[in-house]
Amino acid sequence: MKRVMVVDDAMFMRASLKMMLEKNGYEIAAEAENGAIAVQKYKEIKPDFVTMDITMPEMDGLQALKQIRQFDSEAKVVIVSAMGQEPVVKEAILSGAKSFIVKPFKEDFVLKTLSSL
Repeated sequence: MKRVMVVDDAMFMRASLKMMLEKNGYEIAAEAENGAIAVQKYKEIKPDFVTMDITMPEMDGLQALKQIRQFDSEAKVVIVSAMGQEPVVKEAILSGAKSFIVKPFKEDFVLKTLSSL
């Protein structure tokens, strides 16, 4: 069973992703409401992959992605964000994100993306 950490400052978004993933056989290893907590929890838990929002308080998702990849160059982080503009997507991929899912998302697209990791 793949272990996932869900990172988003919006509780309803974490709950939505968590419910979707759990019903499709994924284990939610951790949740985080900002990038700083995500980096800390990643180091403790080492999940199989991370879904990461970009716009969050304290530390945004791109900064957290970079710190997680410094700690673990094999980390599988998928950005899940409403900020789907090309420069943002490009920066995320160049920073080591494995994929980019634009909100609002469709369940089948999320599952297809995650199963390809």
